[in-house]
Amino acid sequence: MRNDIEKVLISSEEISKRIEEIGKQISRDYEGKDLLMVSVLKGSFIFMSDLVRSVDIPLEVDFMMVSSYVGQVSSGAVKIVKDLDIPLENKDILIVEDILDSGRTLEYISSVLRVRNPNSIKICTLLDKPSRRIANIKADYIGFEVPDEFVVGYGLDFNEKYRNLKYIGLLKPEIYN
Repeated sequence: MRNDIEKVLISSEEISKRIEEIGKQISRDYEGKDLLMVSVLKGSFIFMSDLVRSVDIPLEVDFMMVSSYVGQVSSGAVKIVKDLDIPLENKDILIVEDILDSGRTLEYISSVLRVRNPNSIKICTLLDKPSRRIANIKADYIGFEVPDEFVVGYGLDFNEKYRNLKYIGLLKPEIYN
């Protein structure tokens, strides 16, 4: 597997440090609020796990699964595969995503959740790839900005592989071409 990685882009130590910083900021920003952190599966599950442990205020957690990718390409059509179990009315929602790329998925999720009457909806993403943005959406909390290259690891996959890497790496083009 490591032979498939062109280079390590973000080390596990850098990821841990940044998540602690984000967790402290979230704790300050949501103090006294009814925080519900929503993990967008599958990619964000590792990030979400570490992030919730770095937040030191009461919170709830729920999971949502959507589908829009086939291989390395977004199909453009977003479909909810698993919806939330917790009612959203009067909650402060923080959507936790692995990567904000085109923005279509997060734009769709935000619009679906907005009609359920939460107090607020914000977005936290481990990786931001603004060069690929199509939708008019921005994250409120960003771990790292990454170039327009194929990244894997720490939850991010290529055809369901590489999620278990402890770092973010660039996948060699010959693997996905």
